[in-house]
Amino acid sequence: MEEILAYLKECKTFYIATSEGDQPRVRPFGAITEFEGNIYLVTNNSKKVYQQLLQNPKLEISGTNKDSWIRLEATAVRDDRKAAREKMLTDVPSLSGMYTATDERMEVLYLKDATATICYFTKEPKTIKF
Repeated sequence: MEEILAYLKECKTFYIATSEGDQPRVRPFGAITEFEGNIYLVTNNSKKVYQQLLQNPKLEISGTNKDSWIRLEATAVRDDRKAAREKMLTDVPSLSGMYTATDERMEVLYLKDATATICYFTKEPKTIKF
């Protein structure tokens, strides 16, 4: 899990795919952290991505880093604990301009049942389950 977290942080921007009915939806993300052994993402509960994840919590993440790219499949699980929101705000201080740990907009989600594959142009892919 630590390797995947580090990889996504190095990407700086990665892309999350969700679904809306039969239509795939993809958008850029960048805020990510670790809390209690899980990878966490953050979004605003007024955004369509959040509503899509409530309807179907399965997501895919993709990003590139130097000579490799990642594909990650997981289930997003909402965590409504203040401690999880505080950890995200501490680790990604730029979020403090948009959210507080007690506002009613900030949503943190962790990745469950995840499988990540890091692919390379010059060597075999590496798959990690967490």
